Amino acid sequence: MSEDVFQTIDQLIEKSIANKLMTRLDQRYVRNQILGLLKLDRFDETNYHSSNETVPALLDTLVTYAVDKNIIDNILSDKEILRARIMNCFLSKPTEINQTFYQKYQVHPQAATDYFYKLSKSSNYIQTDRISKNIHYKVASPYGDLDITINLSKPEKDLEQLKKEREMKQTMQYPQCVLCAENEGYIGHIGHPARSNHRIIEVPLDEETWFLQYSPYVYYNEHCILLSSEHRPMKINRATFERLTGFVEKFPHYFMGSNADIPIVGGSILAHDHYQGGRYAFAMTNAKEKYPFPLATFPTVSASIVNWPLSVLRLRSQSKKDIIDAATFILGKWRNYNDPSVEIIAYSAETNHNTITPIARIRGQQFELDLILRNNRTTSTYPYGIFHPHEDVHHIKKENIGLIEAMGLAVLPPRLKKELGEIRAHLSNPKSPVASYHQSWVSQIKAQHSDINEQNVEQIISQELGKKFVRVLEDSGVFKSNLEGNEAFKRFIRTLNE
Repeated sequence: MSEDVFQTIDQLIEKSIANKLMTRLDQRYVRNQILGLLKLDRFDETNYHSSNETVPALLDTLVTYAVDKNIIDNILSDKEILRARIMNCFLSKPTEINQTFYQKYQVHPQAATDYFYKLSKSSNYIQTDRISKNIHYKVASPYGDLDITINLSKPEKDLEQLKKEREMKQTMQYPQCVLCAENEGYIGHIGHPARSNHRIIEVPLDEETWFLQYSPYVYYNEHCILLSSEHRPMKINRATFERLTGFVEKFPHYFMGSNADIPIVGGSILAHDHYQGGRYAFAMTNAKEKYPFPLATFPTVSASIVNWPLSVLRLRSQSKKDIIDAATFILGKWRNYNDPSVEIIAYSAETNHNTITPIARIRGQQFELDLILRNNRTTSTYPYGIFHPHEDVHHIKKENIGLIEAMGLAVLPPRLKKELGEIRAHLSNPKSPVASYHQSWVSQIKAQHSDINEQNVEQIISQELGKKFVRVLEDSGVFKSNLEGNEAFKRFIRTLNE
């Protein structure tokens, strides 16, 4: 086994040289660091054969060795920590990575992000092998081609891991959350992810220090996160629009957006101010304008309602200040807007229900801001949220509809891989069992498709899943895409020119 582990270390080093994480001059140093992590006090200099294995596969071999030799416990957190610590041996310190990033930025902003994205993948911070397990396809809809993803990338916790997490004593947490800048290089522990191989890029914005990183489980091309250096709650205000437009001005090949800042319609992490962006065109990005309207106070800003199931205003202007002014004005109007005829009420006592999910990009020579109007009010009829996926679609999607999904990319739970397989089998053989909460949906599919066979069943299920996601988005829109909703939307627009 020792000979195998020496060979694996050598192969991992060769892969990392090829990926430009290190040079040949670093070889002895890196090897010795890895030997130390694996409690090895020698290295056999035999000439080992090259390998076609991926970096994650080579890491798995080293982790298996460490478990077999009782160097680490056979639990998820220990294995993740060792993987990250091994890859950290290949990485430069933050200062050098930031310097290289900005040297490349002077050539072109895209050269800088290309460098950092490749580094994040080569260092196994971006979990490319796990991401490849996700099911992902596009489906046509009245609003454009939507992205459907069944998320299979995050590893499941084993029973021993869950037991140790329950037994852990609660202490003051450091880092305070998974988005804090203090995660850079953090070894991790039970209950907090391994981040030894994590690096971030300092990005000054709005006279503050922000940091750019990539998501470890990217949902789309170059899925990045922009995070505040300060652990503070999410807040949508003028400064949000200034930072978003400031970022895309620096990196015009990326979009950047923010989740809403209140529960139900916000993202999964509201405690740390952050944004999400990347290099990808969602269905909403390409959605057409269906109703242009003037903004009398902002003549240099063009405005329109977008043809999209959620309620979206699109602003365009060559002037960054003017588009920020207009967005701030609209946010102020929306925060206090009421229209009980369509269930929009701004406040319950002192609790505000109205907010915005904004997305910034550069299109041509203009700044563009999409403002998605959100409301998180609940009622006895809709305890999960009036403008949230309703209970009849919870068998597909129950979680919050955040920034990514609002733009047209469904992130669906892992259970659906197995359950859709059961539905596929049931449609071919009605005696095959299917989960009770899918029964109504299956009956609808049968009623709408008289000729289901082995050749078309996959396509039919994909199409019907896409229709369900459209319903999820339509439920989340504050002004519905019907006559009543369109008229209500126009009533709000009129208040912008009063």
